[in-house]
Amino acid sequence: MESEIPKLGSSLLVPCVQELAKKPLKHVPPRYVRTDEDSPIVSHTNLSPQVPVLDMQKLLSEQEPEKLNHACKEWGFFQLINHGVSSSLVEKMKMEVQELFNLPMEEKQKLWQKPDELEGFGQAFVVSEEQKLNWGDLFYMITLPTYLRKPHLFPNLPLSFRETVEAYSAELKHLAMKLLDFMAKALGMDPNDMRVLFEEGHQAMRMNYYPPCPQPELAIGLNSHSDAIGLAILLQINEMEGLQIRKNGVWVPIKPLPNAFVINIGDIMEIVSNGIYKSIEHRVTVNSLKERLSVATFYSPKLDGDMGPAPSLITPQTPPLFRRISVADYFKGFLSRELRGKSFLDVLRVEDEEIKS
Repeated sequence: MESEIPKLGSSLLVPCVQELAKKPLKHVPPRYVRTDEDSPIVSHTNLSPQVPVLDMQKLLSEQEPEKLNHACKEWGFFQLINHGVSSSLVEKMKMEVQELFNLPMEEKQKLWQKPDELEGFGQAFVVSEEQKLNWGDLFYMITLPTYLRKPHLFPNLPLSFRETVEAYSAELKHLAMKLLDFMAKALGMDPNDMRVLFEEGHQAMRMNYYPPCPQPELAIGLNSHSDAIGLAILLQINEMEGLQIRKNGVWVPIKPLPNAFVINIGDIMEIVSNGIYKSIEHRVTVNSLKERLSVATFYSPKLDGDMGPAPSLITPQTPPLFRRISVADYFKGFLSRELRGKSFLDVLRVEDEEIKS
């Protein structure tokens, strides 16, 4: 299968921030000073709005479809409780990810990104030596379909972690498909339009480690962006806050609920829903006291298909707002650029002249 695997992107190699943060630093090194971002310090009061909370069991009994539709249209983010993923598996995953980042440096080196690849330990979207960097490390890998797993990476993970990832990956695919079915229903889409795209979908996990930072007001854990994917399911590993979303031009912090997942709409879902569901810019801030860890599981259409607005949503009154593109070309385009806002989605928009003609 090797020859069929498309090369989707690469990232320049950068220093390990976790190691950097172990030094007695008084100041953030210049490459991590982010004057290009809004100030990470948000003056939020108790009145600041909170993202919607949805209950999976109520969705299953069809009590909350309108609530889901509202959350996806107005927020692009929601917290999901009673999600049905085994709590002992979730706890195991949290523990194993913590242990992964605690591996000694010489063990991590074996799992480091290779110069022309994205998977492994490192950072993503680094395309130039001058580019500013985020105050955080990641461990990234493609988990499904299984033939896309890197032969030098997956087998070299600690065995118990491999087994946990295997189980977690299967459970989250199951959860993602359920949510996508509910979204298709809420959108009034032909359910097959969603299934054809996602059934054999492409799943990747991004494990994040944001160490304490000596000047958190100058740095950013992950700069402002929207996700390129269909759907993201985020598991926060410890209780440190840090995730913020841009709502009506204001940064709103997300206070993660215990035993909940944070779900968000990605750019692909904005395309498939023909702009009805919007992907939302978000970012991660850091603090001076404690590290923050999380695992984002991204779910996208199968790589060997193409995608565009769902045919069942296109009418003379609602013409397509986005062009069709092959899924592999879409990711190659996205991964070859610096991560910035929703800039890549704009590349695929149909121009007004095209709509009129």
